[in-house]
Amino acid sequence: MATPEFDYIVIGAGTAGSLLANRLCANPRHRVLLIEAGRKDDYHWIHIPVGYLYCIGNPRTDWLYQTEPDAGLNGRRLRYPRGKTLGGCSSINGMIYMRGQARDYDQWAQITGEDAWRWDNALPHFRRHEDHWRLDAPGQADDAFAQLHGHRSRGSTGEWRVEKQRLRWDILDAFAHAAQQAGIPATDDFNRGNNEGVGYFEVNQKSGWRWNTAKAFLRPTCYGRPNFELWTNALVSRLLIEEQPDGRKRCTGVEVWTGTEMVTVQASREVVLSAGAVNSPQILQLSGIGPAPLLQRHGIAVVHELPGVGANLQDHLQIRAVYKVQNTTTLNTMASSVWGKARIGLQYALHRSGPMSMAPSQLGAFTRSSPDQPWPNLEYHVQPLSLDAFGEPLHRFPAFTASVCNLNPTSRGTVQIQGPDFRQAPAIAPNYLSTPEDRKVAADSLRVTRRIVAQPALARYQPEEWKPGPQFQTDEELARLAGDIATTIFHPVGTTRMGRADDPMAVLDPQLRVRGIDGLRVVDAGAMPTITSGNTNSPTLMMAEKAAEWILAEAKR
Repeated sequence: MATPEFDYIVIGAGTAGSLLANRLCANPRHRVLLIEAGRKDDYHWIHIPVGYLYCIGNPRTDWLYQTEPDAGLNGRRLRYPRGKTLGGCSSINGMIYMRGQARDYDQWAQITGEDAWRWDNALPHFRRHEDHWRLDAPGQADDAFAQLHGHRSRGSTGEWRVEKQRLRWDILDAFAHAAQQAGIPATDDFNRGNNEGVGYFEVNQKSGWRWNTAKAFLRPTCYGRPNFELWTNALVSRLLIEEQPDGRKRCTGVEVWTGTEMVTVQASREVVLSAGAVNSPQILQLSGIGPAPLLQRHGIAVVHELPGVGANLQDHLQIRAVYKVQNTTTLNTMASSVWGKARIGLQYALHRSGPMSMAPSQLGAFTRSSPDQPWPNLEYHVQPLSLDAFGEPLHRFPAFTASVCNLNPTSRGTVQIQGPDFRQAPAIAPNYLSTPEDRKVAADSLRVTRRIVAQPALARYQPEEWKPGPQFQTDEELARLAGDIATTIFHPVGTTRMGRADDPMAVLDPQLRVRGIDGLRVVDAGAMPTITSGNTNSPTLMMAEKAAEWILAEAKR
């Protein structure tokens, strides 16, 4: 049997991989193979927004990873969801559309020496795939950003739908007013480059349904192209690296486990790893690309030493403060009765609105943990519900949760294989709250939460701090309590980061090519040198858009 060959092999049909495959196979001369370890996105809970509750922790759609015991979390392990289906994490995430802050991208340009990553140069790649509700009306003017800068900040002709949420809650409106009374300005747009303010998040939905990247970029466009092929339930075991006559090494293909046999596939132009910040470094390490001591410890021949593979893991740790309330309805009480659940279902069936249409977090706020912070370094995800932990039942009392995360953590972790078996989960060690700076921000962020909740706008609801509890006041107490109640908000990045040629820990060059290996790129959130100031899905799409442009430009040479 002949070895199948394609021009491009894209590993991972998630956020980045779906867009990349779409762009690469737009030219009918390019034969493109997209490989996905999970199944098709035909599970109904993927598409109903509240279905994330049934997708996370479900082997049908989630890799079911856990972190190693974490000292910063007082020895706890955390569930670490990663999408395992077409659309990847865009099929199970919170659907929040968030670009981050302009300074994030200007910092990337400084770190990498590549001006293409600057905010002004990233904006066209955000707009290229965007279909934003603000521009639905023919001839509608764009926002104040456009008037100020002379160009649109939004896109209207792309595949990635962005809409307003289809519900509001009195308790969330009151929290927004309280935040304003505490000095946080109101905003109707978090995506102009400075996201300071409080308001409702925009979401990746279409008419009340989740809009994942499989629907946006693969179906129906790619499915109708004869030069495109999709393999699902196909797990890449390793990359194939060959030494060329000139002594350089090149990635020539991949080995894929189909569930019944191992198949070798060749790539004549490039292999693109878009398996995510956990799986991409795992595949590199299994292929002999990574830190030599780690590879040797597990009996893997060192093909090319890159010590940064699996290092530099960054994530947003959210501290979930819970407040009991009175004189209002929250999801806790609404979903506690058969009639309430029936009403919720009917609301969604008739209008595609109500709690079944809601993202995990509806209201957002960006602010500073202390006045000496030069920019907003906190993000709030505020929810009209409460529970002990994700996946646990809602509390029986009315309450809201104000989750706050440090946008720019200084703690760094690792992703490392635990053996040569490609089916074995890697060890994920985020090392949360491992620096004095992060512990200080954690304590200060809880004080900011208390200051907001103490404002007059919330007084009628008589908020009572249930977790962590008002008896904890000192920095040491609050940092320790943060370790007890905090959890990931599912934003791992940085494990295959890009950087300058003289940076020994940079895995990628500024155009996302793996250093020392021709024909191989990594295009996913792992390539970020520093985490963006907000949710990471949309920045990953922008990176994929840029990568596609670079790959296609090289193909013309």
